[in-house]
Amino acid sequence: MPHRLLPRLRQALQPLADPERAAPMRAYMKNQFAFLGVAAPVRRAAVAALVRSRLAHAELLAVAEGLWQCPEREYRYTAIDLLARHVRSLGPADVPWLLALAQRDPWWDTVDGLAGVVGDVLLAAVLARPGGAKSGTRTDRAADDAQQPMDAALHHPSLWVRRIAMRHQLGWKQHTDVQRLLAYALALGHEDEFFIRKAIGWALRDFARTQPETVRQFVQANATRLSALTVREARKHL
Repeated sequence: MPHRLLPRLRQALQPLADPERAAPMRAYMKNQFAFLGVAAPVRRAAVAALVRSRLAHAELLAVAEGLWQCPEREYRYTAIDLLARHVRSLGPADVPWLLALAQRDPWWDTVDGLAGVVGDVLLAAVLARPGGAKSGTRTDRAADDAQQPMDAALHHPSLWVRRIAMRHQLGWKQHTDVQRLLAYALALGHEDEFFIRKAIGWALRDFARTQPETVRQFVQANATRLSALTVREARKHL
């Protein structure tokens, strides 16, 4: 139950707090956030059994929300791990909540973690639709409705929500909606934001592992519409 699991998660992490380690962790995040000072492997090991706890949908959201309210960043990382572990309990209807969570004290660390959860949720929805699991790279519109929240997110005022939209297909490989990926890259290509430019490059670089020639031709044809950073990242392994 949330009222039991939440304090148990906190009790598992609090004794591991290390102020000396917390100082450089804060500095790495430009001193924007508080940290316990617990390294990721240690943190995950300490809560592994708790994260595997069986939770109903409402309980999952309640525990994640409770962790997000804790000031130290490690609790939010634990919330992301919890959501990722129970991603099958989530659906497209939860995407607005996930995007709202991402906008609370946002930085790339929590945003990218939640982008992975959003991507897993939407990929499951895509594959559940007729035609969504066709062999080869997806270019059809069979599962369009599953990804429509990302179409709206692409134009959101928050750069972090736009970053999630750009990154949400990372790891989709042959299930990638190619038209959507390339259209998103062009829609955001004019932006000056470092985190947007980087996200476009990473998304293209990731898909280049599946269709290198598609990415190569796209970058070559649109080099003047993409930033040098984006082009460099996209071509990194080509």
